[in-house]
Amino acid sequence: MPTYKIRGINVEFPFEAYDCQLVYMEKVIQSLQDRSNALLESPTGTGKTLCLLCATLAWRKSLGSFSTGRNGIRSQDTGGKHTEGPSSQSESSRLPTIIYTSRTHSQIRQVVQELKRTIYRPKMVVLGSREQLCIHPDVSLLHGKTQTNACHFLCQKRTKRYCSHFPRVSEFVKNNPGLGDEPIDIEDLVNIGKTSGPCPYYMSRELHKVVDILFAPYNYLIDPGNRKSLSIEWANSILIFDEAHNLEGICADAASFDLPSSLLTSCISEAQNCVDLAVTRRDQSNDKSYNPDNFAILKALLLKLEKRINEVTIDSKELGFTKPGPYIYELLGELNITHKTATMLIDTIEDATVLLEEDAKTSDAQKTKGTVNRLESIADILKIIFKNDGNAHAKYYRVHVQEVEVKSTDTFKGKTSRIFSWWCFNPGVAMEEFAKRDVGSIILTSGTLSPMDSFAEELKLNFPIRLENPHVISDNQLWAGVVPVGPSGHPFNSSYRTRDSAEYKLNLGNSIVNFARIVPDGLLVFFPSYYLLNLCIDYWKSTGVTSTNSSTIWERICKHKLPVVEPRQSSLFPQAIEDYMAKLRDTSTTGAVFFAVCRGKVSEGLDFADQAGRAVIVTGIPFAMRNDPKIRLKREFLDQQALSQKTGSKVLTGEEWYSQQASRAVNQAVGRVIRHRHDHGAIIFCDERFSKSNHQSQISLWIRPHLKCYSKFGDVVFTLTRFFRDASVSFPTKQKLTQIQKPGEKSSQEKIVSLDKLDADKFIKSLIATSDKSCSIESSSSSSSEIRRATISSRLSQILPANRSNLSFNNQKETSTLNNNNSNLLFRKRQLEVPKQELVDLTKDSVVDEETSTQLTAPYFIKKRKLENPKNDNLLQPCESLNIKKEITVERRTEFANSETPRGSSSSLPCENDEKKGSNFLIQVREKLSDGEYKEFVGFMKALKSKAMKIGHVLQCIMGLFSAPDRLPLLQRFKDYIPAKYHSLYEQYLEKTNDAVIDL
Repeated sequence: MPTYKIRGINVEFPFEAYDCQLVYMEKVIQSLQDRSNALLESPTGTGKTLCLLCATLAWRKSLGSFSTGRNGIRSQDTGGKHTEGPSSQSESSRLPTIIYTSRTHSQIRQVVQELKRTIYRPKMVVLGSREQLCIHPDVSLLHGKTQTNACHFLCQKRTKRYCSHFPRVSEFVKNNPGLGDEPIDIEDLVNIGKTSGPCPYYMSRELHKVVDILFAPYNYLIDPGNRKSLSIEWANSILIFDEAHNLEGICADAASFDLPSSLLTSCISEAQNCVDLAVTRRDQSNDKSYNPDNFAILKALLLKLEKRINEVTIDSKELGFTKPGPYIYELLGELNITHKTATMLIDTIEDATVLLEEDAKTSDAQKTKGTVNRLESIADILKIIFKNDGNAHAKYYRVHVQEVEVKSTDTFKGKTSRIFSWWCFNPGVAMEEFAKRDVGSIILTSGTLSPMDSFAEELKLNFPIRLENPHVISDNQLWAGVVPVGPSGHPFNSSYRTRDSAEYKLNLGNSIVNFARIVPDGLLVFFPSYYLLNLCIDYWKSTGVTSTNSSTIWERICKHKLPVVEPRQSSLFPQAIEDYMAKLRDTSTTGAVFFAVCRGKVSEGLDFADQAGRAVIVTGIPFAMRNDPKIRLKREFLDQQALSQKTGSKVLTGEEWYSQQASRAVNQAVGRVIRHRHDHGAIIFCDERFSKSNHQSQISLWIRPHLKCYSKFGDVVFTLTRFFRDASVSFPTKQKLTQIQKPGEKSSQEKIVSLDKLDADKFIKSLIATSDKSCSIESSSSSSSEIRRATISSRLSQILPANRSNLSFNNQKETSTLNNNNSNLLFRKRQLEVPKQELVDLTKDSVVDEETSTQLTAPYFIKKRKLENPKNDNLLQPCESLNIKKEITVERRTEFANSETPRGSSSSLPCENDEKKGSNFLIQVREKLSDGEYKEFVGFMKALKSKAMKIGHVLQCIMGLFSAPDRLPLLQRFKDYIPAKYHSLYEQYLEKTNDAVIDL
């Protein structure tokens, strides 16, 4: 296992690391050593999670041994049996705890799998909810607060139904000090509970007190209630937020609340139930443990609040009623709800919750069911409003009341309802708690954090360490292009001004027909909103029939790809995924297309690796609705903040935030296409606004070098077709997809593999030696230099692309150290990188595919034409082995040969006019065609001369090579180089070719 010395820390990595991985680990360790916060972006497939774990745990290990073998609370730990550990209790308590969080439990599961691949074995545990960990036969069937309440009841009340798993936790943890020494997941905890008896939920709660690294979802840190339940020494602790691209929104939502009228009505009803239950107990059994007067006061306050909300004057239904954040204290003060009384109200609500639970358990029908106590939501709201003794945080809030239509499923159909909201517009309110607790470092990482400036500004934290890592893929693995116009030349713009036009929908539909034909296997199409998705699909199902096309646009899409549409309802999403999987496996079609929306489930969590997602189409920029009250107030809030700042200070305006939020959603969607080192695919931006520099600057850094803007749709079709045709040769299709990776899971190919890279010194020496050799070529000195350049270029193509840092690898010691000595080497390599030239022996017998399709519109990669004899095409062989003929001539009309004369170099061709004309034409052909296409062209010309194939078939194949828009002049001129008796046949084919390239 290689060991890398990074900033003085020995990091043991499971594999030979890519340069971008070393740079990433360097930034992590720098953050930990400097006690600084870090924003680290690294694309999916670069081994981000593995690097983060290895770097963090290596740094932690350098401070002292892990706490393996211990089972007591940290403050009671004496070091256990480990002689290498801390020598005293106080030293042990000072070692920082690492808290690793991610968005979902499934993502945490994948992180634990990555931990198992490392050599590091810290004491660890995963915190999960009762829904994941509960093994009680009845309580495990419940969800949410209902489950929580049922668990509390069974654990606190010693009745016949007392939970048998809860009391076994302490003894089991005490008798098994090695628990957590090896990586364990939620499933492992559940299995232990089922076989040995202790409650997995409370077992994880006991273990987390002594671990070195704790894994949990975000809400365990962001939610004040969950955070309070953790027994952690926060000072100097390390907080890691993985998949943090949504963190700002999660923080803002956690500090905000919405109180609909329907919920408030239900709370009033529950308060009345508590009054009745308390009175009944007092009268029937003289039980005075609950005072009905307290519940009566609670009900009265809720009624007053309901009345006060209804009295608010709303002049505009669109704008609603808005006040500054501190207004909420004025409104609640009218009801005598203050910091002092709020505490008493919260205590009353907790008593009400217990009373309702006890009442539910007295009924046989409710014994195995939990109760939904909506009153708890009122307690949560009061805790948000009165979280501190003061109200300083209120300046970051806005009070808003809006009227909404009651849903048809509700009882009060046709009536209006009101929603009382207190929205937080500063996500830093949640993050500032960690600064107060003196945590060591906060590391936020994801594949899509860009643009970073707005991200840091939103969280109100200082992030001095930042990184935007490149990808580990080669240039030929990604096609990225902006498509500003459709097949008919109509501009693509999904803004509200143009999206409803028939021309826009027609061109977008026809373009997707073309892309569905070109892209193999899975195709993902992302719309800015469900509205536009449904609008376009409805139009395509009824439009598109013309004099040349008897099918609708939708039918033509289905001809190439079986469609699946992302549902709005979350409950239907698993079925949609299964449908997409089944259609991908269907061998009777060329794949499936998934129509989805940005910010939806498809764009956020699923792993569309390999055939599941060969291309992503983004049909527009997903700007949020400007008239949405929350969006409008957020923009106003930021603009006001910007005006109040000192001149020259860096602030985020409302418009900048609005634009960058849309860009981040785009980056998240396009991240579905390249999922590991050996993946390949295309990113297609079908909106003219992506051609503007301000939008391109907000696209993820790893995509930008590949991004190209096209002025004509025909150029897009041609280059995209060539990309997938070449990819089918360079990256042969592997085993057919059997399932889509669930959120947080990775494909087997995403595992980091050993790096086949050349030793730099030996590589440069070999290039010099090769370039010094004299090649046995008799044609000209220029041809000799071309061969050397071809050899050099082909060898350079073997080097994996990397963001070369100041890191080098020592093969003998397997230790990488930071240094600055590589700049010379890089400069020499760049000098050697020249366009690849190729020489072809035209005297060899060619092998021509007899089954070549004559359909010019079919994608090239489907035709699978065979190239020249493979033994003549190996550019990696020594230049002496290349068979170059002494004389290369061009015979007009009947013979073609490869002159390979570069521009500006000498030529050995005769100077006659006809031969000059043919030579110039051949040079143009060589410039326009790719290497593979030129080999095909040579083979067809030899077949034309030898009559080894039918002349009509040969002409059609050559015309197919010249059918791209920028090659049409070649298509016209080629007629001069075929026998005159075939001119009329060629002209007939030429007429049929004009409408055969782009599907209009």
